[in-house]
Amino acid sequence: MGDKLDLRTEPVSRLNVSKYNMKTATLVAFVAVLACRFSLAQTPTEQEVLQFEREACKAFLDADAAALERVLTPEFTLTLSNGEVSTRADEINELRSGKVHYEVFENYDMLARLYGNDTAVVLGKTRVKGTANGKPFDRVVQFTDTLIKRDGRWQLAAGHVSRIEK
Repeated sequence: MGDKLDLRTEPVSRLNVSKYNMKTATLVAFVAVLACRFSLAQTPTEQEVLQFEREACKAFLDADAAALERVLTPEFTLTLSNGEVSTRADEINELRSGKVHYEVFENYDMLARLYGNDTAVVLGKTRVKGTANGKPFDRVVQFTDTLIKRDGRWQLAAGHVSRIEK
């Protein structure tokens, strides 16, 4: 039948290089993803701070005013999306009143930044769903919380929330 005609337009060596480059690029991407995951690993203190944030959510979810009193510093303030400022007393009184009922109160996409041994800033998102004065709500907010460690336990000193679309 004779010799087969090679119809490739690129030299064989160039095709092999292209395959090699694809394998190398895939390997580099894989290593980069692993490196990012390990660089984002949390220290034990960061894990402790994020666990504190989850427990603070539980106080709201369970309408546990005593837990909320332990979580918030006496001078706590929360700046809301509309510019209003809520105090510790405001938050506790609202929880006790029963006017707000949460079905969901969950933080996610959190990042803790530590400043020394007794100060942390946590960035993240919170989804809240429930009823307020009998009217349903379901929203997501971006938050920034400032925590301090007093007497060996974390407390929330200040927070800021901005409403975002889900």
